Amino acid sequence: MDYIDSIRETYTKHFNSKDIMKRQTAIATYLIDRLALRAGNEKDDDEADTVGCCTLKVENVTLLPLSSLQFDFLGKDSIRYFNTVEVLPPVYKAIGDFRSGKKEGDDLFDKLDTSKLNAHLKELMPGLTAKVFRTYNASETLDRLLQDTTGSNPTEKIADYQRANKEVAILCNHQRSVSKSHSTHMEKLGEKMAELEKVLKELQIDLSRAKKGKPPLKAADGKPKKKQSPETLDKKITQTYDKIEKMKLNMAIKEDLKTVALGTSKINYLDPRISVAWCKHHEVPIEKIFNKSLLAKFAWAMDVDLDYRF
Repeated sequence: MDYIDSIRETYTKHFNSKDIMKRQTAIATYLIDRLALRAGNEKDDDEADTVGCCTLKVENVTLLPLSSLQFDFLGKDSIRYFNTVEVLPPVYKAIGDFRSGKKEGDDLFDKLDTSKLNAHLKELMPGLTAKVFRTYNASETLDRLLQDTTGSNPTEKIADYQRANKEVAILCNHQRSVSKSHSTHMEKLGEKMAELEKVLKELQIDLSRAKKGKPPLKAADGKPKKKQSPETLDKKITQTYDKIEKMKLNMAIKEDLKTVALGTSKINYLDPRISVAWCKHHEVPIEKIFNKSLLAKFAWAMDVDLDYRF
């Protein structure tokens, strides 16, 4: 976004404005930019009304030492937004001034509403809205975090992508309740893990015996097992170990992501060219990141160069 530096310079200049309207607009714009907050009561046709920056009440923002703000409110779809963040000193002071003389239930930004804010944003850049800010910051965050990809194989690389996507979901407050099937699914994966570990142990015993010229121990059902060379057993041990490591990573990712909704940011906030370029650069099939629906939706992004940066 070519405008971003000038936009930030403009709102920073008005942090201490004597014009209360300009000051509230500047602080609200900073919070929307810094925290990817919704403006409040802005929605697409298929979305429910939202509670956001312009509709914050006095009790939703608490001043903490030294220059930190604690936000606690119900946002879109009644998802709680709870976050403590250190802000610039003039922003901290302004929030204190906006709270002064007000009681619970009063609007923090009493001179501002969503329409006025978005009208101001459009003056700064044609088409600029709070959602555009969210899109920019979400995409910038994903692009920056994906530069730290360290995985050595596709499974590990996809895990790196999921972790980066999680940070975007947290930034945009895309949370979800833990699914009813999560614990059952994790139990089944745990059972499969135990089976693989048992197989690995038996193979290791068989390998040790094979190296000594001894036959393998009988199977669990008492039947004799086929004699195998040390080389064959060694290969099977490596394959089984790889399966265990892959399953461990899969379980860890599922547990880590159980309360965040990754799809929302992919559909509405992330520039798909970032993901496509990353997949090309790291030789990860795009089908591992985008489902069929998203592949069709973002067909226009598939020709992006592998060195693309947002």
